[in-house]
Amino acid sequence: MTSAFGRAWARIMVLLPNRSDLAEIRRDPRRDLLAGLTVAIVALPLALGFGVSSGLGAEAGLATAVVAGALAAVFGGSNLQVSGPTGAMTVVLVPIVGEYGPGGVLTVGLMAGVLLVGLAVLRAGKYMQYVPAPVVEGFTLGIACVIGLQQIPNALGVPKPEGDRVLVVTWRAVEEFAKAPNWTAVGFAVAVAAIMLLGARWRPTVPFSIVAVIAATIVAQLAHLDAAKPIGDLPAGLPVPSLSFLDLGSVGTLLAPAVAVAALAALESLLSASVADGMTVGQKHDPDRELFGQGLANVAAPLFGGVPATGAIARTAVNVRTGAGSRLASLTHAAVLAVIVFAAAPLVSRIPLAALAGVLLATAIRMVEVGSLKAMAKATRSDALILVLTAVATLALDLVYAVIIGLVVAGALALRAVAKQARFDQVPLDRGDHSAEEHALLAEHIVAYRIDGPLFFAAAHRFLLELTEVADVRVVILRMSRISTMDATGALVLKDAVEKLHRRGIVVLVSGIRPGQRQVLDSVGALESLSAEGREYASTPDAIRAARDHLECSGVLPVLPVPNPRTPSEEALR
Repeated sequence: MTSAFGRAWARIMVLLPNRSDLAEIRRDPRRDLLAGLTVAIVALPLALGFGVSSGLGAEAGLATAVVAGALAAVFGGSNLQVSGPTGAMTVVLVPIVGEYGPGGVLTVGLMAGVLLVGLAVLRAGKYMQYVPAPVVEGFTLGIACVIGLQQIPNALGVPKPEGDRVLVVTWRAVEEFAKAPNWTAVGFAVAVAAIMLLGARWRPTVPFSIVAVIAATIVAQLAHLDAAKPIGDLPAGLPVPSLSFLDLGSVGTLLAPAVAVAALAALESLLSASVADGMTVGQKHDPDRELFGQGLANVAAPLFGGVPATGAIARTAVNVRTGAGSRLASLTHAAVLAVIVFAAAPLVSRIPLAALAGVLLATAIRMVEVGSLKAMAKATRSDALILVLTAVATLALDLVYAVIIGLVVAGALALRAVAKQARFDQVPLDRGDHSAEEHALLAEHIVAYRIDGPLFFAAAHRFLLELTEVADVRVVILRMSRISTMDATGALVLKDAVEKLHRRGIVVLVSGIRPGQRQVLDSVGALESLSAEGREYASTPDAIRAARDHLECSGVLPVLPVPNPRTPSEEALR
């Protein structure tokens, strides 16, 4: 018991901040402070917008950006990661809000944080590398589509219609707009999105999102545009931390949504950290520490009324591009947002919702990497299929189901491709020192097959079909040294094929069984039957000599002279 506790404590200690983190912060604090300020300016409208989109309000988005952003910066596994509310998480939260209310979302966030900490202690971060690129690309494309569609009601200036399916809500919003058009809201949304997209091409380093939002707010206030509905009152500061939202009786029903939120937080955070590593030289995140930091962030954020958080790819990319080199930058981003919450809440509350919708529409468009999508679609048909399926599932179902579907399809197609590599070929018998006539007599009654590649569940039944259709011969030799892998299904199929040939009076000899295959064959009883009857041989020449002896003893062949042993080719014939 004590040793188990000690191992668990040792794992937790590895996940905590260390001296190297502090050393990184001391390298160039001025550059990190400037990068953090820039990221905060970019993150402000995104935090407000994603808070509104989640259904808990702009204040929830700000609280998440401040609390989760600070804790993930300190305890996370990346020096460059910036965390907070994201569009992907918003997509998952909207139906949870509709079914369980704001309290349910906060409970789900708390439970998801605990699950993430558990995953970190279990060292599950390394499994992110097994997610195929087409799944990630399809997932990102689907998220971009959903984020864009979620902004349609605010961009059109209509109340958000009822419903938890984004396509249904979008259609109803368009119907409401057709009845009473609000061109002011549309103008704000289109103008903000256009400024962001065009400005990014002109001056990529300028945070045009905040420039566009400030301009839209000033125009709405000076022109007294009532049609441009503002965010509304915001509290001047963070709420006192509380667990009043927690209903222990509902924990069981909220477990499935919490697992979905934790899975998404892990996937998006580790993906974002990997993107940050790829944009720099010498930076490498610790996936388990990243899960630990995100877990603590999601445990704390609900206490302040915040929504579940993840690593944010867009904000992390801005952080890297502006020269950040340590955690100080993302910590500064959270601190600047905290100052805004305490000092500028009245000004922030006047921002038009349509302007925030424009920010998120532009963000959704910029998430779509056309070049990557084209490259993935052209790679193979399988990659294109996985990408499309994942994107459609993201749009029609939800993100977790989309990833599961993408992984299942990718796994099935990968197995299919591996199974196609398995070959079952007839090979000519080694002539040895036999005459042409003697060799012809042997070849008439003995056939040799070489099995190349994997013999496992996805390819084994094809092997069984081909082997049991062997023509009328007396001896079959199976050369097994080139089998790359074998599972229980493959061993069972091999055993079944041998038994079927035996019932037809055909003797089966095997050669070149590798040590790694013996345990599998022995577990299903195939090895015992072959070894007991003396039908297993180290090399193919040995098996051929045994087959010749069997035919001679059976009177099928006359006694042939024994050829001189020829060893140079034996290794190739195993």
